[in-house]
Amino acid sequence: MRFLAAAVLFATLAGTGAAWSDDDPDLIFKKSTVWKFLTPDHKLATYAIDDPLIDGVACHFTVPEKGGVSGWLGVAEEVSDVSLACRQVGPVNIKETFEQGEEMFRQRRSFMFKKMRIVRGCDTKRNVLVYLVYSDKLIEGSPKNSTSTVPIMPWGDQAPQKCADYLDE
Repeated sequence: MRFLAAAVLFATLAGTGAAWSDDDPDLIFKKSTVWKFLTPDHKLATYAIDDPLIDGVACHFTVPEKGGVSGWLGVAEEVSDVSLACRQVGPVNIKETFEQGEEMFRQRRSFMFKKMRIVRGCDTKRNVLVYLVYSDKLIEGSPKNSTSTVPIMPWGDQAPQKCADYLDE
C-alpha cells in the first residue's frame, strides 16, 4: 500500500505528461479507443502547438494515451505512434536562425526514459519548412515517425521569407 501511495505522489509531483517546451500544447479533443472499467479509458488525444521560433506556423499532432491503472498513476509507457500535420496559418515570420533538425517541441512519453520530439528543418531548394515527429528512449528509439511540410507562401501583400536565409550553418 505504501508503494502505491508513493507512486501516486511521485507521478503527481513529477508531472509525467508535462511538455518540456515553454508553451504546453493546446488540447483540441480526446477520443476513447478502449473502454476500461473503473479506470480511465485508452484515448487518442489531438493537440495544437505554434512553432515558437516561426510565427504563422502551427502543428497538430495526435498521440495515444494509455488508460487503466498505469495510465491513471502516470507510469505507463506510451507507444510511439504519433501523427503530425503542420500548416501556415498566417504570415510567416522567422524570428531567428536555426539549425537543420533543431528541436521545436518535446514531451515525456513514459515515466522516465521515453520522449516524443518535433524537430524542424528547411528545404532550401523549395523554400519549405519540414517538421518531423519521432520518439526516442535512453537506450533505444523507435523508427516510427511522421513528417509534415509547410511551403512558405505569400500572405496578403507580404512577400514570403526564405527559410534558407535563417539557417545556422
